[in-house]
Amino acid sequence: MYNGVKVLDVHGHVSSPEATSNYLMMMMAANTPFANPLQPGGRPTPGLSPEDFKKASQRHVDYMDERNIDVQIIGPRPFRTMGFMEEHLIPNWSRFVNDCIHIQCQDFPDRFVGAAQLPQLSHAPDTTHVLGELERCVKDLGFIATYASPDPAGRRTTPGMHEPYWHPLYAKCQELSIPIIVHGTNALDRRFRVVPHNYQLGFYTEQYLATQFLGHGDVFERFPELKVVVCHCGGGLDRFHKTDPHLPQKDLSRNLFFDTCAYESIFLEAAIKQRGVDRTVFGSEAPGSGRHVIPETGRTGDDLVPVEGLPRARQIRSRWVQTSRSRLKVSPAGTHWGRAVARPEARRSFHHRRSVRWPAHWRLEAEQPTV
Repeated sequence: MYNGVKVLDVHGHVSSPEATSNYLMMMMAANTPFANPLQPGGRPTPGLSPEDFKKASQRHVDYMDERNIDVQIIGPRPFRTMGFMEEHLIPNWSRFVNDCIHIQCQDFPDRFVGAAQLPQLSHAPDTTHVLGELERCVKDLGFIATYASPDPAGRRTTPGMHEPYWHPLYAKCQELSIPIIVHGTNALDRRFRVVPHNYQLGFYTEQYLATQFLGHGDVFERFPELKVVVCHCGGGLDRFHKTDPHLPQKDLSRNLFFDTCAYESIFLEAAIKQRGVDRTVFGSEAPGSGRHVIPETGRTGDDLVPVEGLPRARQIRSRWVQTSRSRLKVSPAGTHWGRAVARPEARRSFHHRRSVRWPAHWRLEAEQPTV
């Protein structure tokens, strides 16, 4: 909470015990989709006990507390999506990651809500193959959103996000009233090798391309209730004036949104001015890639809630919260983003199928900040 306002962060990634990497390594080394150790009847694995998960979740909560974040939507760690693996390994890995996300949400149900990792195959005819896992995550695990990588294999071979390849996923998300969180994943471009952590270049390029494809295509005419959030302010900024035909010349304010996960204040300010406050939702990725301490403030880059360097910072901060929870209908009180949530006067609780209870105090508030 900051200045009496509860903070919802739409950009977070699962924090799991280090031993989760062993499952991935063994599958890739043996080229075998081993049974998920987190599923009933799974083989007990050292380092994956409930206590191990709880410790990892607690560290995440502590980090959020230090940054005034009340609740966070958590999805996969994008650089660990591993969409370039052999295709028969990808479904097991996605299911395992989603189970890890679910455990973290159960450990702290008033602090975390889940977003799915999809078992995406770049070369598949379309996205029908991901729908089974998506429905499991929403209907059985209570997730409220899904991540989608514009190019999961990292080789720039995936159809653009405006193409029919994506239509089954869009139709299902519209049916389920859940948003898509667009986030780049691994990048295998040989030119990137000189750059440390070069998957970040994949994030930048693929997220910006997704913004252009979605804006220029007819996705939102075909799926008018679909909501999409592109991470990291949409990747890059536009260099053309907003009236220039190089940019989409249509109203995207009901469908296409951007988070604030940028750690350089000049970039963040420009992104908010370009995208508009009403299309900007708060996201920090804390804890993640923003742990570098900024000399001028003495705070880490992902400590975005108290940022004061932007013009009208206080009003913008209030509108971020309002956009996240009202325009996009995001509230931990509800089970789905885009569905009706509890009214301020209501006292009933919402339940997921596995009896995950959201506390009564997490409800959509009625305030209408003025900017």
